[in-house]
Amino acid sequence: MNTEIKIAGVTFKNPVMTASGTFGSGMEYAAFVDLDRLGAVVTKGVSNIPWEGNPTPRVAEVYGGMLNAIGLQNPGIDVFIRRDIPFLKQYDTRIIVNVCGKSVEDYLEVVEKLNDEPVDMLEINVSCPNVKEGAIAFGTDAKVLYNITSEIKKRAKQPVIMKLSPNVTDITEMAKAAESAGADAISLINTITGMKIDIERRRFVLANRTGGMSGPAIKPVAVRMVYQCANAVKIPIIGMGGIMNGEDAVEFLLAGASAVAVGAANFHDPCATTRVIDGIAAYMKRHGIGDVRELVGAVR
Repeated sequence: MNTEIKIAGVTFKNPVMTASGTFGSGMEYAAFVDLDRLGAVVTKGVSNIPWEGNPTPRVAEVYGGMLNAIGLQNPGIDVFIRRDIPFLKQYDTRIIVNVCGKSVEDYLEVVEKLNDEPVDMLEINVSCPNVKEGAIAFGTDAKVLYNITSEIKKRAKQPVIMKLSPNVTDITEMAKAAESAGADAISLINTITGMKIDIERRRFVLANRTGGMSGPAIKPVAVRMVYQCANAVKIPIIGMGGIMNGEDAVEFLLAGASAVAVGAANFHDPCATTRVIDGIAAYMKRHGIGDVRELVGAVR
């Protein structure tokens, strides 16, 4: 049974990776999860300078998932290079660094510092607020998305994945903009904007008022958007959004994703990623499938 997949010339032992922001750089999970089994670890977002994130409270449970308004808190690229990369290099797994910023220059600074580091791919978080465009997210305007993608591609030595926001009218427009600007792959979906109100206190539950919704409730939306993008672009897709088990992952593969990322499930089951790997293998065995690539886009 072959579970290997290839994205932009990078070979992964299986199509399962972590979703950025839900697994750190694996340090917190290494005692529970065999990182060597993962196709890749996608790191938490890394910026050019340390970010404190949003004020608390910034996490809330909701039906079918959770809201978060962490605000991409991270110690910055210099600490990441000194601490996180050496840790991950101990394991036989691909390293994908999620990059965030508030201006094109911020992103480029991180990308350039990673050019000579032993990481396999870059995932660009375009849900960040573009401070030079009135805080509009980079990923909600096709022209802005095209521009940042093309600028990053000029500077990056590693293949570039653009992580798309679902908070748009037409996700295929964003996918096409990323592809035409030279992106090597796209990943989707990022969180859906949501809100929760405490009716007894008559106050917003999150200090930020709104947050990103993740978890199983968003999976049907994510599967639909992956399917749409798979039929709109030719570059590989990494699908995510509410994956809890192997069956969920197979659904994304059938919709057209070449790989999947497990996010919110990690918070209540530290072994969620390896259970998804086992679940995909069990499905393949049950259906007599010899190569996982046979599943990709099999539903048309």
